[in-house]
Amino acid sequence: MTLNMIPEVQFDTTYYKVERIRQLTEHTFVLSLPKSRFKFVAGQHISLSIAGDYQSREYSIYSAEEDESLEVLVKEDEGGYFSPKLKHLKVGDMVEVHGPFGKFGLDEKRKDSHKHVFIASGTGIAPFNSIVKTNPGLDYHLIHGVRYAEEGYGKEAYAADRFTLCTSRDIEGDFNGRLTEYLKRTELDKNTCFYLCGNNEMIFDSMEILSDKGFGRENITVEVYF
Repeated sequence: MTLNMIPEVQFDTTYYKVERIRQLTEHTFVLSLPKSRFKFVAGQHISLSIAGDYQSREYSIYSAEEDESLEVLVKEDEGGYFSPKLKHLKVGDMVEVHGPFGKFGLDEKRKDSHKHVFIASGTGIAPFNSIVKTNPGLDYHLIHGVRYAEEGYGKEAYAADRFTLCTSRDIEGDFNGRLTEYLKRTELDKNTCFYLCGNNEMIFDSMEILSDKGFGRENITVEVYF
């Protein structure tokens, strides 16, 4: 695994009023906050809490660096404590943002010399949405693994020839099966940087597949969602 060198960004605690909640599926939504002077590097994450609540959660930033709003992609954990509270926020409610944090992001030294393959499961697509939108003209391929095609969050924003939706429980995606199976069957350019974000099982399986295909850890950057 590699840790990219990203310019240090000063972080602090900032309070925001909820600007918008955009529902994507029954259980997944985008929380939008006014960006103000918040600066981050695409791929980083924030720690988010509700004003007056003692708990917080970390979320990758979904929006591009220059977007007018600061956005995170949230999937409601049924029976959980925090995400259902976020889902029931209303416009004007206060949240607390800490950050940005992390060094996950585009390998700037190889930005123009390599192809960039983004591999995501579920809401692990969030940092890649930020990276792609921030870097127009980037030579990339985004592989998104979900259960059902409706979980292909924001798929209409990506060029059809640069996006592959792998669906394991329906046949409405571009590939019927797990993204790891797609990786096994796909020929990959040797001049490629890989970025993995999602659950740890997918990441470990994908790294093993990439290793079998001859790619070393120096070519792979990882962000694990537990």
